[in-house]
Amino acid sequence: MSLLGRSSRRFLLRHPAQLFLTVSGVALGVAVVVAIDLAIQSAREAFRVSTETVAGRATHQVEGGPAGLPDSLFTRIRVEAGVRDAAPVVEGYGSTEALPGRALRILGVDPFSEAPFRPWLAPGDGGAETRADDSGSFDVSILLTRPGAVLLSAGTAAEAGVAPGDSLTLTLGGARAAVFVAGVLNPADGMGRQGLRDLILTDVSTAQELLERPGRLSRIDLRLSGGGEDDALDRIQALLPAGALMRESGTRASQMQGMLAAFDLNLRALSLLALVFGMFLIYNAMTFSVVQRRQLLGSLRALGVTRGEVSRLILGEAALTGVVGSALGLGLGVFLGRGLVQLVTRTINDLYFVVSVESLAIPGTLLAKGALMGLGTTLLAGVPALLEAVNAPPRASLTRSVVEDRLRILVPRAAWAGVVLTSAGGGLLAIPSRSVLLSFVGLFGILLGIALVTPLATVVFVRLLRPLLGRTVGILGTMAARGVSAAMSRTAPALAALVVAVSVTVGLGIMIASFRGTVVRWLDHTLQADVYLSPPTPTASRAEGALPDDVVDRLVSAPVAEGVSTYRGVTLPTADGDVRLVALDLHP
Repeated sequence: MSLLGRSSRRFLLRHPAQLFLTVSGVALGVAVVVAIDLAIQSAREAFRVSTETVAGRATHQVEGGPAGLPDSLFTRIRVEAGVRDAAPVVEGYGSTEALPGRALRILGVDPFSEAPFRPWLAPGDGGAETRADDSGSFDVSILLTRPGAVLLSAGTAAEAGVAPGDSLTLTLGGARAAVFVAGVLNPADGMGRQGLRDLILTDVSTAQELLERPGRLSRIDLRLSGGGEDDALDRIQALLPAGALMRESGTRASQMQGMLAAFDLNLRALSLLALVFGMFLIYNAMTFSVVQRRQLLGSLRALGVTRGEVSRLILGEAALTGVVGSALGLGLGVFLGRGLVQLVTRTINDLYFVVSVESLAIPGTLLAKGALMGLGTTLLAGVPALLEAVNAPPRASLTRSVVEDRLRILVPRAAWAGVVLTSAGGGLLAIPSRSVLLSFVGLFGILLGIALVTPLATVVFVRLLRPLLGRTVGILGTMAARGVSAAMSRTAPALAALVVAVSVTVGLGIMIASFRGTVVRWLDHTLQADVYLSPPTPTASRAEGALPDDVVDRLVSAPVAEGVSTYRGVTLPTADGDVRLVALDLHP
């Protein structure tokens, strides 16, 4: 190892706390970015796998509104339109006390129509099996012959503590129903097992009874191929009743994933903000390490060490810090992601749609992005320290006052740059736009501008505070005030990082408190009733289904009910996306 290498190693080992802070800044920044990206990616991947597994190989889907589709439409599509690859589907959600807090998807199918669509349902290929004799095959006709027969995924059955032959009580729209577990679904591939998690498979007629939809279908899956696809679509379109809509498979999934765009952007912006904090910490530590060795580096330069050798020394330290910090950050990010994915999934289920995440998806590209981001951030934060180390003449490097004199000149310039950035950020926020990205760019501009203004503001504030410190604390107070202004090379980065961290913390706190306060006031004025009743629903954002008529009648006629308001909301599929229709009958 060269002399420079030994001096670098000795310096780092003699300042473990400083080294720990630098590595921690990289690790925490990378960890937050990776954790949030992993949580978002896992939720999206789980939704995609579940949707593709359930939708199967369908190319198009005929969907009904809240009332669904009549059974006869399936027959007419196969006979009159001549489309043989068609399958009826009844779909809904329920829950069970055996799996608290979990939404179970009820999927009613016609086993005789499923071969072209969902091969994992085909008997004898490992798609469905029975645990009773481990035969490796399962006669799905039992779904047609045994009342209330259902199939569960192997993982869901194990978590619910049931086996083939057991009974399972489901809660569906406020009603309870007991089903017979006829077998378990256990596809050979892991992606199939993940896609079938929290799935209850049954016959169409059984699903109609469970979900109280007699004679109605949720959708009809179609598989159209060949040259006559356009003609088949025209024939099917002519048969569709009012309120029905035909869409390509994946359209609904794309719309649902599009709903998450702003949610994802918010989380990623917060993760990048954490990385900005890490950059300030890294920059402060790297600059401080160069300032501490300024005389040593000046002496080495005077003895013949070239600027290139000093540059390689500083960049090597930054690269080593970035590699170690990024490695620790990746491990910490995966650990945090496992806990964060549950919170993200719960938020998605409450606000958007039901998704069940069984495992954390860890793509290599995402980890590589996190590692490159950590390493690149560290090297970028080390550039100012590198320029400081190589640009100063050797003789000037031995005199600390040269650094502070240069910074006294740079502080006003940085303040002017901060004013420009803050103004530009404020201007972007003033633009009448609904773009979340534009808003975040404006906010980041304001944050960086405030950071650049902080050193000059500190100098002004300390000068105003110096007489008061002199009278109250004495000579020590005056010396402390002068020390802050005299050592701006060390205090400026730390103060800027502190100001940004505190401002973001206070800003987020005020935003959340204001939003909650507004919601509370709105609820106080809007929710005037004493009691609210709705059928159980897998999502917390809205109630699906309807209360039984006899329950509503008993509530309306109750002597203690001075006033009753009713509400009904349904989702209507349209060519431009889903539309929410709400009907209200409000008491004065």
